[in-house]
Amino acid sequence: MAVKALYDYDYPSKDRQEVYGDDFLVHVMWANNMMFASPACFRAPRSMSFADFKSQMIDSWAASDPDYDPAAPRDWQVNGEPLSSTDVSLEDSGVGHKGLFAFRT
Repeated sequence: MAVKALYDYDYPSKDRQEVYGDDFLVHVMWANNMMFASPACFRAPRSMSFADFKSQMIDSWAASDPDYDPAAPRDWQVNGEPLSSTDVSLEDSGVGHKGLFAFRT
């Protein structure tokens, strides 16, 4: 439902890229998992490799599900497109600020 303001609403977003400097906010979705119903959000350096991001952030988050196996994630997507390479930085992966990585197990 649209909301009509009675005045000009001109306030910058508090989670815009400039606020985070060299970091990104990155969302991660474990598709079709009953324990995680929505994406998690992580703050990560844009120069961090995808492999480090997975091992340092995703694996520890996903490990709260007792069925998680760090070798099991497959079908990686970045913003709805197949992830072409896991040997790149987050910036080079194309995820961008507030972008989305998704995977299946």
